[in-house]
Amino acid sequence: MRTGKDISSRISLAPVLLAIGLAAGSMLSASSAYALSELQKIPGQPDAPATAQQSPQQPAPPQNGSSGIPQPDPLVNKESGQSVDKTPGASDDSKPVEVIYDISKAPEPVRKMREQIVEAAASGDLERLRPLMGTGADQTQVTVGEPTDDPIGTLKDLSGDPDGDEILAIMLDIISTGFVHVGQGTPEEMYVWPYFAEKDLKSLTPPERVELLRIVTAGDLADMQEFGGYNFYRVGIAPDGKWKFFTAGD
Repeated sequence: MRTGKDISSRISLAPVLLAIGLAAGSMLSASSAYALSELQKIPGQPDAPATAQQSPQQPAPPQNGSSGIPQPDPLVNKESGQSVDKTPGASDDSKPVEVIYDISKAPEPVRKMREQIVEAAASGDLERLRPLMGTGADQTQVTVGEPTDDPIGTLKDLSGDPDGDEILAIMLDIISTGFVHVGQGTPEEMYVWPYFAEKDLKSLTPPERVELLRIVTAGDLADMQEFGGYNFYRVGIAPDGKWKFFTAGD
């Protein structure tokens, strides 16, 4: 049977036991938190700041003021001085065409042959061209492909009239334009009329377009631009004065 003294002793010990229990709980809580932080820390590394643990890792800042985004190739190669052509099929070594209007810049044999062609065509007599066309391997080419035995007859057949006047008129118009000197230093060296045969038709200036439209129609020009080049009649004279060709095509 419990006495009043025993009850009084248990009551007086209750506050002490409660304080001890609270203190032990605090120590266990602190120990558990410390243990969790120790599990998250990588051995051998210093403690990271709280801000670094709370925010995701950011990429390293770009060097030399770059934005970090790859830049496109430059349109001009500063080392070589050549432009980078982006257009599929374009030629990197293409050069601008030098158009010549001063016939005195051509060799004397070329000037003489051109003058004879002009005189024969202006006469209205197709036969006057025959002595200028040569024979055999040196005969002037008037068709693309197989050579013809009778170039004058072929030109007459190509003309829109039975006498060949249209072909003579076309010849005069062609050889009255500016010309170009091509193939310098090669067996194919030639003086060619009109200069449109060697020029990008999409780059024509307004005066050049007018000059071309004196030879062809606007519809022909549109077709040529779609085709990719001049494909009407042209005249070629070699530096030695031989009349090499008067043909239509590309």
